[in-house]
Parts: sequence; structure tokens; C-alpha cells
Amino acid sequence: MTRAERTGAVDALRSVRHEPGAPRLVALRVASQFGDGMFQAALGGAILFDPQRGGDPAAIAAGFAVLLLPYSLIGPFAARILDRVDRATVLARAGIVKSLLILCATGQLVAGASTTAVLITALAVVGVSRFVLAGLSASLPHVVPVRSLVATNAALVTVGAVVSAAGASVAVLVLGLVGPSDRATALATAVSAVGAVAATLLARGFASGRLGPGTASVSAPTSRVLADWVSGFVAVRRTPSVAAALVGVGAHRVAFGIDTLVMVLVLREGARSSVLPSGVAGFGLTVGAAAAGMFLAALATPVLLPRLGRTRTVVGALVLATLTQATLVVGLVPDLLILAAFLLGFAGQTVKLTADAAMQTDIDDDTRGRVFGVQDTVFNVAFVGAVAGAALVIGPGSTAVDTSAAIVCVVTGAVAYAAAAAIALRIGVRTSRPTTPEAPSPRPHD
Repeated sequence: MTRAERTGAVDALRSVRHEPGAPRLVALRVASQFGDGMFQAALGGAILFDPQRGGDPAAIAAGFAVLLLPYSLIGPFAARILDRVDRATVLARAGIVKSLLILCATGQLVAGASTTAVLITALAVVGVSRFVLAGLSASLPHVVPVRSLVATNAALVTVGAVVSAAGASVAVLVLGLVGPSDRATALATAVSAVGAVAATLLARGFASGRLGPGTASVSAPTSRVLADWVSGFVAVRRTPSVAAALVGVGAHRVAFGIDTLVMVLVLREGARSSVLPSGVAGFGLTVGAAAAGMFLAALATPVLLPRLGRTRTVVGALVLATLTQATLVVGLVPDLLILAAFLLGFAGQTVKLTADAAMQTDIDDDTRGRVFGVQDTVFNVAFVGAVAGAALVIGPGSTAVDTSAAIVCVVTGAVAYAAAAAIALRIGVRTSRPTTPEAPSPRPHD
């Protein structure tokens, strides 16, 4: 990479202020993800820890499947819009839709609607949120110079994650004060709509074509939809830097799904330490620890990438995650789970930032939206599949932790990390073999 790319996230954020459109895109991301964090934490806290709504592992897995899988199936199709229609217009309209859906969910909670009805509305909200994030990532190269893209993306993605955690913390505070109930959840979800409204107003401030795509068209033949979906996977397969990073993203989501289910069951039993409380408060502290790890990743990734290259950065993060999963998580000790959340947050975000950098620099603009859609599919399918698998092993109808079964699941997560590290290393070695050894360059295909 160039010398400018090695200056780190601080210089990147400073330069963003002087790039036309960049401050507005940053504000849009902050507003959107703060609301997302608050909405998802409010619903999650009530559904997972409210005695009247809380379910067994099978119900938890079903809830995540309802929330995440449908968009995973249509996401690559929806991402086609990002590559064919003015992205600023798409983001503005998506914000309006999300605001209305959040208010609908709030009304359902006030009316005491069933968990299934609330989850179906939440499904739509989460789907729109993932679509907006894909659009923001695909738009970033249009407001930030290529020389600063890696560091700026690292800063912005992680700032978004930290802001999302801040929104989640506000929701957890409300639930902690009022108690996990429909009334508290309705209050938190209603406030979260402010983020969607603010994001809509910010998106409307972009001129037409400012965020791409490079060649926009209002429509395309319906027969092209499947071809566009497949083209996203083909682009990943043909770009080793992206393929290696997405393998790591998938492995992280597998382990994260397992750990999420185990954590919920552990906290339901009551904290066995003086540090981590039980229930939604303990879950909030764990989310905060993971967010702190993500923030550290934002500072470290721009420094690691030019010195280590993408392959070594991804493999190193996955090795750290393997060791964390096999030592800190496997004991199911609440205090150690906080430290594990921090380290896994750092490792997972490092892999995610590397994947984003590869997609933004190594994928053409006309295909980038579809490739980010592929990442969303990997992101969600891996998580839901892991939660479902862990629920089957632990016991679909269990309400307590089966220690031996939980340990088997956690070890499976460690194996997933280790396998992904081996695959990423193999891809990197095979790609670099015909050329000179890895060295920093503007577009390292390692």
C-alpha cells in the first residue's frame, strides 16, 4: 500500500472531513446503526429473557431463523438494485420503509401481539437494515479516495459497530430499569425509529448519482435476476483475496452463533461470579466487551494490513479466535466469557474489515453490491445454522445448560476457526506462489 494508507485510522478520519459527501455518509451510518442496535437489543432482550416470551433453544433458533434467513435468500437479489439504481435514492426510500416498520412493531408490542407476529415485523426491519448497510459499504468508494479506503473503512465500520452497541446499551438500560416486558420494549423500539428517520433525511441530501453505481439503469429483464445473483458468487470465487476473507467471516459467524446460544442459557441460570450479572444486564455487558474489541480492531487493522498483507492478517486473527474459543469459552465461566467476547470481537472484526477492504478495492463497482449481498448471505446463514445445530446438540426443549453438550458445541466453533485459518492460508499461498512474496501494494492479491 502507499504511504498514505499506512497513516492509520486517525488520519483517515481527519481526511474524511475534507472529502465531499463523506461526512454525510458517516452521519448516515451512525444514525442508522444506533437505531438498529437499539431496536435489535430491545426485541432480543425481551424475547430471550422475558419469562412470558422466553423460549427454549429450539425457539431461540427458530426466532433467529425467522429474523435472518429470509433476507439471506433474497439479499443477493435485492443487492442487484444497488448495482442498477441510484444508491442515494434507494437508501432514502429504505429509510422510510424501515421507520414505518419500526412503528408497526411498536404498535404490536403495545397491543400485546404474539411473539410470532412481532418476529415477522422484526424480520422486515432487520432485512432493510442489512440492505442499507450493504448500500453504504458499496457507496464508500464514491466519497473516499482509494488510497485512504482501507483505513477509512476500518474506522467507519467499527464506529458503526460501536454506535450500534451504544444503541443496544440504551435499550438494555431501559429494559433493566423497567424490566424485560412488552411495555419497556415498545418504548425502546419507538425511540429507535429516530435513527431511521435521521438516516432518511441524510440520504435525501445526496445528489443523484453521487453514491453510484457507475452505470445505473432503472430496470433490467427479470430473467437477469438469477444470473446477477450467481455473478456475485462467481466474482467471489475469482477473487482470492475476497474468498479467503469470506471463509473467515463464515467461520466467525458459526462460532458466534454457538456462543450466543450458550451465553443466553448460562445467563438464564444466574451469574456465578461477582462480575457478570445474570439476565439481560449480563448480556449487555458481554455485548459491550465485544464492541470494545471491535473498536480496537479499527485501530489495529489499518496498521496490520500494510505490514502483514491480507492473508497473514486474516490467518492471525483466526488463530487468535481459535485459541480464545478453546481456552476461555470452553470453560463456560461467566467472567472469562467477558474477556472472550472482547478477544472474539477483535478477531472477528479484523477479518470483517479485511473482507470489506478486499471487496471495495478488488471488485468492480458494477458488481460490488452483489458481492456485499453474498457476504450478507454468508453472515446470516452461518449464524443461524450454528444456532440451530447447537440447539439440537444441547437439547431443543432444554431451559438449562447441558455442560458436556455445550462444551462439544464450543469446541466445534474452535474447529471452525482453525479450519478457516488453514483454508485462508492455503488460498493465500496458492495465489502468491507465481509471483513475488507478499509485499504491501495498493491492491495486494494475497
